[in-house]
Amino acid sequence: MWVRFLADYDFRLPGSTIAYKSGMTLNVTRAAAEAAVAAGKAVRLKTPRKGEKPEAADEKT
Repeated sequence: MWVRFLADYDFRLPGSTIAYKSGMTLNVTRAAAEAAVAAGKAVRLKTPRKGEKPEAADEKT
C-alpha cells in the first residue's frame, strides 16, 4: 500500500524494527500501512500510475 507518513513511526516486527520518517511517501507492506494509519501517523494514497506521483486517496472509494 502507498502511504505518506505524517510523523515518525517505528513499525515493530519480531526481531526487528523499521523506522519511517515524517514526510516519506512509500509503498509499504499492508501490515505496516494499516498500523501506521490506525496510529494516526500516516495517510493512505492512491496507487500511482507509471510516471505519476502518488496522490491522497479518496476516502469514499
